[in-house]
Amino acid sequence: MNSSSAKERRALILQMLEQKPEVQVTEISRETGISEVTIRKDLTILQSRHLLLRTRGGAMRKPVENQNQEKAIDIKRMFNFKEKERIGEEAAKLIKDGDYVMFDSGTTTLEVARNLDRFQNLHIITNAMNIATELMKYKRFDVVMIGGNVRSNSQSTVGPLALSVMRNFSRYKLFLGVDSFSIEEGISTHNMEEALLNQMMIQQADKVIAVFDSSKFNKRSYVHVADTRQLNCIITDRAIPTGMTAKLKSLGVEVRLV
Repeated sequence: MNSSSAKERRALILQMLEQKPEVQVTEISRETGISEVTIRKDLTILQSRHLLLRTRGGAMRKPVENQNQEKAIDIKRMFNFKEKERIGEEAAKLIKDGDYVMFDSGTTTLEVARNLDRFQNLHIITNAMNIATELMKYKRFDVVMIGGNVRSNSQSTVGPLALSVMRNFSRYKLFLGVDSFSIEEGISTHNMEEALLNQMMIQQADKVIAVFDSSKFNKRSYVHVADTRQLNCIITDRAIPTGMTAKLKSLGVEVRLV
């Protein structure tokens, strides 16, 4: 079984646990067509990553103290990863050689960074440590990693130092990750420091391109980041809620579906 298939199985298991608190090995096997032996191995791996709890005959959702708490990036990347890969490929089409690009932290912005092979000359700024690490493989781009306080949940830097450094940059294409989005409320997130940095990124960008899968629509998080009209483009998957594309276009937001 290849790694992509394994990733897909494990993502499905976590998605099943989002819908109900406990699942059985037999149920997962029936859903995926994979043997129960393989499913048990998947559950053991997911438990070792602290993503679920094993039970007799299956697994249960890992309890949290606060149901609204932010998911760590290691958990987020397991969800809708096929959609995120397609979004990343499409978003990279908006980049040209010689561009100045800003990557916000996030699992979908990481997918954009994984699609830069055809470029020879890019100037890239990011506050995401995993994205900076990904960019190192190209060995030909000018990359600036913004310093600051490290947030382990998002593997990113925030705070006064990050804001101070950000003031030196402008006129870039911003690829913005999104926790929650609605037409009325725009973009919101769980963390105040992330929101403040995102707001500065948006204010100083030439073009704001929000990249996020359809599961983020019609949701609201704790801290407001930006109004819908501040976005130039949204790239998402075709499971976008009915009527949403027309509403966004009426507000002057370009929509690309993958």
